[in-house]
Amino acid sequence: MAEAVNHRERILGSIRHALVSSLPAEGIAAEYAAIRRDYVRAGRKGREELIEFFVDRLVDYDAGVYRLSVAEIPGKIAEVLAERGKAGLAVPEGVPKEWLPAGFAFGETQGLDVYELDRAEGVLTGCTVAIAETGTLVLQNAAAQGPRILSLVPDYHLCVVFAEQIVESVPEAFGRLEATSGLPTTFISGPSATADIEMTRIKGVHGPRFLDVLIVG
Repeated sequence: MAEAVNHRERILGSIRHALVSSLPAEGIAAEYAAIRRDYVRAGRKGREELIEFFVDRLVDYDAGVYRLSVAEIPGKIAEVLAERGKAGLAVPEGVPKEWLPAGFAFGETQGLDVYELDRAEGVLTGCTVAIAETGTLVLQNAAAQGPRILSLVPDYHLCVVFAEQIVESVPEAFGRLEATSGLPTTFISGPSATADIEMTRIKGVHGPRFLDVLIVG
């Protein structure tokens, strides 16, 4: 982790040096200040309309979507895992124990390498924020979410999203992320998929082929 941060700082340092060499600091600040910011930066939808908007986007991406209350979290997780034929999932550090239903195996992901994660039946995480407009889940290297590898290797991802974590637009999401902008961050819009030159859609190229989202509240 420390090595990755060092590489990142080295690259960003090189970019800053190149910019400073070509343009004085006050010039950079002036150019940045001159960027137009008259785009929509705040949501206009009511809470229920916002959630339905988010659900619509997720369904369009072929994600499974379930709405529930806080008390229903363990029961719904058990129901979804049974429907998926899963005996259990890997969970990052910080996932609340009260989320985990009895009768399933939930193993910690800490210390697992890419091969061990690939053999897991899937992963259960929370998220930092969700964007209704794009149907996007935003995960950071934080409690109940874990490192980026968890959203890239396992074939199945079950994500718990609380209603208050859902915002309408991308600018709103970046506002929420400002305080934790230094953390590794992953944006997930539906199950992993891509298309070749003939537009043949293939799932699971760089992440899970199957995504289920529990919307709580």
